[in-house]
Amino acid sequence: MPSPHFMNIAHRGASSYAPENTFASFDKALELGTAHIEFDLHFSADGHIVVIHDDTVDRTTDGSGAVADLTLAQLRSLDAGAWFSTEYAGAAIPTLAGLLERYKGRFHFHIEIKGKTPGLSQRTADLVRGFGVKDSVTITSFDPGSLEELAPYAPELPRGWLVRELNDSTVARAQEMGLTLLCPHADAVTPEVVQDLHGKGFTVRAWGIAGQELMRRVVDAGADGATVNFPDKLDAYLKGL
Repeated sequence: MPSPHFMNIAHRGASSYAPENTFASFDKALELGTAHIEFDLHFSADGHIVVIHDDTVDRTTDGSGAVADLTLAQLRSLDAGAWFSTEYAGAAIPTLAGLLERYKGRFHFHIEIKGKTPGLSQRTADLVRGFGVKDSVTITSFDPGSLEELAPYAPELPRGWLVRELNDSTVARAQEMGLTLLCPHADAVTPEVVQDLHGKGFTVRAWGIAGQELMRRVVDAGADGATVNFPDKLDAYLKGL
């Protein structure tokens, strides 16, 4: 049974239509009427928090090297849009501060902690508090350490664990961590799994949706939300139910 309050989350922005994790992609999500966006964070070499998915800049910019080895000035000089389309040539890697300032009050932010540098979760919480958006933020990570680091520092921020494998051990660990949001791969989401996780007090948010068939299966299984690159198609499906 589909959730009546399903979270349609634009994955790295509306990344089927504009270069991921850029203002162009988030602006497109806004244009499509999306209420939730997801994006990824790393530290730069000089301690700024930047919005980029990979550990390196090679795939999504015209540069090369590890994000953590480049200063903010070096990162900002890279073209993060031309790889996607010449239409977006010159797009820049955003900072977290710039993103929160630009979109405060316009989205719920699903922030994934990617970088492994100690303190990234806490510095993220500092900026969230500084911009007054703590009621519009959910922090997620594949790294349980990042979530555990955040718990005593910012207990007011909801945390979700992105898991590649869903099993009894994973669920038990999530319970031990005091989480109420569990994010399994979409392939693992079935009505039985959702019912079980709901019974254990978890909200269920899927990731890894590559196509519309899997998108529909996740919705029909009763999950509470999903990250998708094409939020308009998910919105159309939800409205048609």
